[in-house]
Amino acid sequence: MPVDLNGNQISEKIRTKGLNPAILEQDQLRERILESEELMAFRDKATHLYFYGAGCGTEKPKQALREVLNEIFLSTHVEIEEDTMAAVRSTINHDDEAAVVCIMGTGSNCSYYDGTKLHQRVKSLGYSLMDEASGNYYGKELIKDYYYNHMPSNLSVAFEHKYNLEADHIKYNLYKQPNPNAYLAGFAEFMILNKESEYMKELIKRGFRSFARNMIMQFKEELKTAPVHFAGSIAFFAKDEIIEVAEEMGFKPGNFIRRPIEGLVEYHVRSLKHA
Repeated sequence: MPVDLNGNQISEKIRTKGLNPAILEQDQLRERILESEELMAFRDKATHLYFYGAGCGTEKPKQALREVLNEIFLSTHVEIEEDTMAAVRSTINHDDEAAVVCIMGTGSNCSYYDGTKLHQRVKSLGYSLMDEASGNYYGKELIKDYYYNHMPSNLSVAFEHKYNLEADHIKYNLYKQPNPNAYLAGFAEFMILNKESEYMKELIKRGFRSFARNMIMQFKEELKTAPVHFAGSIAFFAKDEIIEVAEEMGFKPGNFIRRPIEGLVEYHVRSLKHA
């Protein structure tokens, strides 16, 4: 999102195709950046560029993307961090606050920030094996419950009206199209829209209990003093259920941020002013 040095938005948000350097080669990254006319309008104007994204947690892919960005934005200061750090910087109450920070959007993750560094005790294996309590997790659960006839009949009828649930259509999107995780996450909207039903409440809590048990509770010692912050649309809209499960499991929920970008703008404007 382009902003001035006071944090004022100076153009519409710019969208590009995904830029995951762990998956894409440098030529592909370069092509996706250059094909955005809106982004190229800032090529010679931007003074600082901060990139947070999947695939930026290790140095080799991070360096590959850095080289591409430095090549395109010649006079711009470029910084690259993994998407987890975006969640940290957008949710903590002050720059050196220690907290457990969870992402619950299309995917899910959990880290501990000690006020300086990020710590992860579980390496995520992605949407097909992990990602409990994420949009794609709940999308999978909804589809399975529909096909296994576990979904209440009134919700099942509404689900049919909202989505194309033909088996061939679902399999085509899962196995023949890019980004099946995003496709699955699209079904989670139905869960949020019908969140008042007991079925949905239990589905949300079941998924979050699994996430908390496998991810959050890896930081048992840190949880004695650190709050647990949440970033992402699933966490934001499932706040009540998360708080209920947190009470069951004995940890303290903190901030819930739907869109990390707003908190990131505040963080970087503050950092630049104090530089």
